[in-house]
Amino acid sequence: MGRDASGVQGMKMRGAHEVISLNIAQDASDLLVVTENGFGKRTRVADYPRKGRGGMGVKTIQLTESKGTLAGARVVRDGYQVMLISTAGTVIRMPVEDIKRSGRATQGVIVMRFKTDDERVSALAPVVDSDDEEAPVEPGTDLADPAGDNA
Repeated sequence: MGRDASGVQGMKMRGAHEVISLNIAQDASDLLVVTENGFGKRTRVADYPRKGRGGMGVKTIQLTESKGTLAGARVVRDGYQVMLISTAGTVIRMPVEDIKRSGRATQGVIVMRFKTDDERVSALAPVVDSDDEEAPVEPGTDLADPAGDNA
């Protein structure tokens, strides 16, 4: 497309819905989702139906008021590690195998507990070891700019 083109619609949104993550998925991987109240789960990518552009998407987790909204989503594989970061600055690191794998529309399990009632999960981030030659690199990552400050 040309420079002035507006592109194509990837997904339709309803009301206050928003895109929180974008990853490249392969059938052999899992989708890890975490809610703001510390619940999470892994679901095989192969369990999700393929959709064309302009669709409404599919349900990935059964949200309730006690679970909160989604705080993060990431495509992972066995052997990966992730960090959960709370609004109070608490950081925990865990292997993805410690998070239960379950069906698409289930509620998930507790993956992070909080010290105060107003604390929430603010971020889900991959762990990349600098000395590990086979560490997972997210698609679109600029390896020349490890801090991610490219503008």
